[in-house]
Amino acid sequence: MPETSVDQYATLPSGMTICFRDFGDKACPVMLLIAGLGEDLTFWTDSFVGSLVTRGFRVVAIDNRDAGQSTFVATPPPALWRQIAARPRGDAYALADMAQDAVGVLDHLGIARAHLVGRSMGGMIAQTIAATAPERVLSLASLYSTTGARKVGQPALSTIRLLAAPPARTRTAAVRAHLRITRHIAGTGHPIDDAAEAAIAARGWDRSAGDPAAGTARQIQAIQRSGDRTAQLSRITAPTLVINGDRDPLVHPSGGAATVRAIRSAQHVVVPGMGHHIPETLVDPITTYISQHANRVGEGGNHVRIS
Repeated sequence: MPETSVDQYATLPSGMTICFRDFGDKACPVMLLIAGLGEDLTFWTDSFVGSLVTRGFRVVAIDNRDAGQSTFVATPPPALWRQIAARPRGDAYALADMAQDAVGVLDHLGIARAHLVGRSMGGMIAQTIAATAPERVLSLASLYSTTGARKVGQPALSTIRLLAAPPARTRTAAVRAHLRITRHIAGTGHPIDDAAEAAIAARGWDRSAGDPAAGTARQIQAIQRSGDRTAQLSRITAPTLVINGDRDPLVHPSGGAATVRAIRSAQHVVVPGMGHHIPETLVDPITTYISQHANRVGEGGNHVRIS
């Protein structure tokens, strides 16, 4: 378990207020955790954060805009047809705006450079920071994410059907929906812990400062507005680690492979049986990969491909 942290807030020049928690020794290298679509910072479990703190990192986890305790924007969410057709509204924000939010938290804390760890949409945000603000990045770890290219990383039809279900409007319904989708996307080799996942979903519902369904729809729209980022990713110079499973029905493993092709000298770890989820059984191996990658950067080492 990491040392207890409380919600703190950074009000940014853009007008966004971004909630964050800060764990570990302030003298240690900083690792910034950026969560995925519809997730708040508590979806990074205590064991995951604690493992990184134990390994010698100061861990800062943020709520993206439209999630958790951060600002829920005032613009209407896109209609379902717009999400299906990938036709974002004209007032949609983009992943670049979410990247600026994350960098704004680093500015608020007086942190010049950080190791970035993002999963799914959070991986896209972390990639964007690494491409557009390279001076702020020590290393990049992109977990089960993709490039935005339409021919890679696409969800399975079965997953699209689940995501198109009417949104939950009560705490109980939100827990049930989370369990249903997480069972589906978690992969074949690492079953979920229903009780632990129910607690995560309930806590996320309780922490939400706005309408979670509308927030998630606007985040989907941000991904769609940002389009194919392959060319942008080719500009990344930060040491990069790409991790994905081979059984991911939400972001097809081809998204991870495309990310590796786009980023020069990126390392690639494919975890057998892993889907779009980090269950307790994978916390230690995943945090080991991430910390070893970051420590090589700290030691001035070059990339060493993990076999």
